[in-house]
Amino acid sequence: MDVHGRDLRYFVAVAEELHFTRAAERLFVSQPALSKQIRMLERTLGAPLFDRDRHGVRLTCAGAALLPHARRVLADWDTGLLAFEEARDAQRATLAVGMSTGPGRGGLLPAIRSRFTAARPAAILTFHQVSWSDPTAGLAGGASDVAFVWLPLPDADRYRWIVMAEEPRLVAMAETHRLAERETVPFRDLLGEPFLALPDSAGPLRDHWLASDARDGRPALIGAEIASPDETYEALVGGLGVCLLARGNAPLIARAGVVTRPVTGISYSQLALAWRADDNRPLVRAYVEAARLTRGPARAGEAKSR
Repeated sequence: MDVHGRDLRYFVAVAEELHFTRAAERLFVSQPALSKQIRMLERTLGAPLFDRDRHGVRLTCAGAALLPHARRVLADWDTGLLAFEEARDAQRATLAVGMSTGPGRGGLLPAIRSRFTAARPAAILTFHQVSWSDPTAGLAGGASDVAFVWLPLPDADRYRWIVMAEEPRLVAMAETHRLAERETVPFRDLLGEPFLALPDSAGPLRDHWLASDARDGRPALIGAEIASPDETYEALVGGLGVCLLARGNAPLIARAGVVTRPVTGISYSQLALAWRADDNRPLVRAYVEAARLTRGPARAGEAKSR
């Protein structure tokens, strides 16, 4: 016995309205067409669903028994159809990936892209560079769906992340700087130096690259503010100050006239893939999973990686 979903919708509408004309208006069909469809359903089922007389329309015992099950079938179908549409749209959608500096790191980005496209072949990835003035690399304003960022993030409760790389921080300086000949520089020897700083809008990330937690309460002397690798390079060559950077970013800065040296006495930097905490779209989850598989086993301390 084959009963179509349309037949159940027609039956439920008439059962709830107990009036064929009102049910037809609700379904945007003609009343004769609705009456014909209900009669065909009754013939298929082998029993009347409604009693019709000059006093109105009433459910039969058989119709009353069918009604809750018909409603449940329709609700399940609507839920399934919504899930299907979300999955279909996720397959076809575009995912915007933001970054403040190129992730590089031994082919990290191509490896994630390869895993992601294998799982979501119809999805389109777009990549865009964001100024260092936005530590969320576009997440906060919605320009990015996922982003490669440096920790810590401002308003951390708004985001989730997984750490992709942990790297020591180096100090960059002009090759003529008094400390440039050293192989390693203790951070205490940098306390009196002017530093290049991210804009105030970078929030806690500005403090991280100034190593404020290692200064014993001494404020950093700011020589200039920088918001890109080119600005940083020019400020270093111009002798405006020194700056800390992750080891993987050294090639962006260490050009002619600039050197980088390991620094002791400060913690490592952490590059993370982040997304908004309330964004549970399948496409976002797929990219996060591709990143998780690429970076290997979870590292200790990733309390927000969930």
